[in-house]
Amino acid sequence: MPGITAPQRARTSRKPTCLPNPPMILLAGAEKTGKSRLAAEGTASDLIGMTWWIEIGGSEGTADYYGRVPGANYQIVEHDGSYQDILDAVRWAVAQPPAVEGKRNMIVLDNVTVLWDMLSDEQAMYARWRAEKNAQENRRKGPNPDLPVVVGHDLWNRAKDRWGEILWLLRRHTGPTLLLARQEVVTAFENDKPTRDKTRKIKTEKNLPAAVDAIVELHALGEAYLTGVRTLHWEVTPGQSERFQNFSVDALLRRMGFQEAAATRQVTEARPEAYLTEQAQQAQQQPQQQRSQQGGQPREQGDQSPELAGKEIVALVHQALNDQTDPEACLLDIRETWGSRNLERIPTRTKVWGEMNANSLITRALTAVKERAKKKAAEAAAAGQANQPPQQAPTTGPAAQDRQPEQAREHQAHQEPEPPAEYDSAPPPPDPQNEEPPTGESPEETSQAEEPQAAPAAARPATRRNRGEELAFKALYEEAEVQARLLMMTKGEHLGPISETGDPELPELRNYVLGHRPALVEYLEAAGESELAAYYRKAPPVDPKLAKRFAPYFEGAPAGQ
Repeated sequence: MPGITAPQRARTSRKPTCLPNPPMILLAGAEKTGKSRLAAEGTASDLIGMTWWIEIGGSEGTADYYGRVPGANYQIVEHDGSYQDILDAVRWAVAQPPAVEGKRNMIVLDNVTVLWDMLSDEQAMYARWRAEKNAQENRRKGPNPDLPVVVGHDLWNRAKDRWGEILWLLRRHTGPTLLLARQEVVTAFENDKPTRDKTRKIKTEKNLPAAVDAIVELHALGEAYLTGVRTLHWEVTPGQSERFQNFSVDALLRRMGFQEAAATRQVTEARPEAYLTEQAQQAQQQPQQQRSQQGGQPREQGDQSPELAGKEIVALVHQALNDQTDPEACLLDIRETWGSRNLERIPTRTKVWGEMNANSLITRALTAVKERAKKKAAEAAAAGQANQPPQQAPTTGPAAQDRQPEQAREHQAHQEPEPPAEYDSAPPPPDPQNEEPPTGESPEETSQAEEPQAAPAAARPATRRNRGEELAFKALYEEAEVQARLLMMTKGEHLGPISETGDPELPELRNYVLGHRPALVEYLEAAGESELAAYYRKAPPVDPKLAKRFAPYFEGAPAGQ
């Protein structure tokens, strides 16, 4: 795709500093392999001024006891066990100045496994609370207390965001950071199938090993292995774990060159939120005439907050629906210009259609345009049939004389001029800025497309399907039923977002069902149904046998779930 080749602002370059970053070390091991004790011994290193120890989880409670380790020099940062207080404890430890001049502070987080478990439990509890709330509002049976509730992608992303905030703060620490985590021996999988082999798995957020500078695994007391490191200060054999004889935190810091580490971690954080600012800048650079012709460019604006962007989208959709030539093309131009993923982050609100993200608003508007076009076609066809003269109509007698005035009136009714262009075009959605209809317009003259919720479901004409499409629809609806049971809701509630204006089309139904598969595969894996999860992951887009495959899984589930 062609683009701009000239740089858009003045730039500078610099030579590399050749200094290592203040290291983040992940110390993982099974229970009772000496993780906390090695951390306490590491606080005695003469490279460290003071260590701030943040203990998470009261099941071990070794921070006080290991204070008697010879040479141990650390202080415990207290908190109340909530995420926000733990986050503030980390924030406080990072902000502390060096306790000893010329020596940096160290932070020990013991342990991150409990932290990630807590974040996961938070979202699981929220998912159950949300399911119970929805059940009460819809007056139906709530989720089974003996079965887990599926944690959706939105909640897992929230947990990852909270986890990422902790790591973001730790990356601002000027000294070393020691993260303690539990490790367990699990069954190894090959091609999504269990094998007889065993492997070791660190129980924490899966991206943590990539974020740290060194990984040390403790297989037993005094048995340490260096399984990953980022260093140029000593030769490491690539492709295999290295036994670390007489391991200590002090020895690892020296081998990683901590004595000459940079003052701060040299990193430039990614800024995904800058995309909104980029869109605003592009809109300001285009002339007003070009934006009005395209119908999809954002208006000029100084502050591109989600609320203001939502008003911009509502106005653009309103303008597109009033287009006299091709409103559908104008709506698609808006989606192409802003991007579907960006639109999903922008909230909008209209009087009739309520609150939804901008991408859903455009989808709803496209549906209204198509429904309006189909209704016009049906009315035109009905009017053509009404204009045809009756084949056998009596021309004499009292009955015929009585019908002549009616036929005359009917004939006059069909001789009316064609509606104006405003009637032919698709009407706009409710404008949130207008509190009342325009002057001179009565409520009866309000376009039916402005009140889409009042349109009968039968307005969508039935489409003829061939044998293959019928089988595909049947299989997809059966899979939607399976997904609804896993999500603790009815099939109607599950398909509600794509069924508000009638039965969805085959591509829309297929994409909607396929979009929910990854989250449900993760749910099945978490529930111990690895074989069923592997089958569901590899299932074809349309699988007629899927409902039968899930039938044994639902045999123990209560009816109605």
